[in-house]
Amino acid sequence: MLLLAMDTATPAVTVALHDGEAVVASSSQVDARRHGELLLPAVDRVLREAGLKLDAVTGIVVGVGPGPYTGLRVGLVTAAAFSSALGAPVHGLCTLDGLAYASGIDEPFAVATDARRKEVYWARYEDSRTRVTDASVDRPAEIAERLAGLPVVGAGARLYPEAFPDARDPEHQSAAALAALAAERLAAGGDGFLDPLPMYLRRPDAQVPKNYKVVTPQ
Repeated sequence: MLLLAMDTATPAVTVALHDGEAVVASSSQVDARRHGELLLPAVDRVLREAGLKLDAVTGIVVGVGPGPYTGLRVGLVTAAAFSSALGAPVHGLCTLDGLAYASGIDEPFAVATDARRKEVYWARYEDSRTRVTDASVDRPAEIAERLAGLPVVGAGARLYPEAFPDARDPEHQSAAALAALAAERLAAGGDGFLDPLPMYLRRPDAQVPKNYKVVTPQ
């Protein structure tokens, strides 16, 4: 087994290789505006670090979000392209699950990432492997009471400390954690994966103006 994992649903452009036993190489850069520019060089970097070629990969793991429109699509489209070229399956995972797994927390907690527009993407967990709610998008003040007393992992907790006073690491997504979670689920029978389709939860930030006039010939 050699899993190539990637996630671009958050400001972190993160890639990792996992051989079924451990992470053999990883790369993460935090830059919310350069997902398309940074992802493929990161893939090259982890393959070079591991001393492997792309054709050694047997499976692709990709974070499906929730996340903003453009960044999220970069990872998903790249995963689909690699899958087509290699004939390797794509295993989708909720991005929040990767953060939860990396936290190692073994008590109830939540994960919250930045959704922009003064909102967060979030979900509740029983422990680092068990999500107990669907991913949602809300304003921090609207969910503060529901998450009162719980640790909250992720950048969303650090952005809104008044709503989430018990912020915990990690702040950013790690493909290494996503790959390790995927390897664990594959070893257990392959359940718990999502279709590699974008989890948006809301409409894109960029929209056609309401009074837009068509100027091309009819």
